[in-house]
Amino acid sequence: MTVIPLVIGLTVVAVAGCGTSSQADSEELAVAAGDRWLELVDSRDYSGSWQEAAEIFKSAVTREGWVQTVENVRKPLGAVISREVRSKSYSTTLPGAPDGEYVVIQYSTEFENKRTAVETVTPLRESDGTWRVSGYYVK
Repeated sequence: MTVIPLVIGLTVVAVAGCGTSSQADSEELAVAAGDRWLELVDSRDYSGSWQEAAEIFKSAVTREGWVQTVENVRKPLGAVISREVRSKSYSTTLPGAPDGEYVVIQYSTEFENKRTAVETVTPLRESDGTWRVSGYYVK
């Protein structure tokens, strides 16, 4: 099992959100943000993925620390062959995290060297309304 415990998170690409939206809208926006962030990780733009992460993520791990950690975890897995959303769950509270709007997304992912993996990406809606990844791990 490969786990990247990064405080609460890792990166995300900003996706504009609305001031108030339904839970389904929030989940849709969070999944889009998670997908875009994963594209950065898949293309090995680890520095870019850190840059696009939620502030809580960036305050928990340095850019250099993230780059080293994610490279050590992802490189042995090889390229992504397929990925699909397995589940998504909206929540305003998560263990060890400040209250806020989160969506915990689990992806069923097939990597070149690991056929059955689960990636968990946790976007957070930041104060400016954008969804950014605050957490990521692979198992």
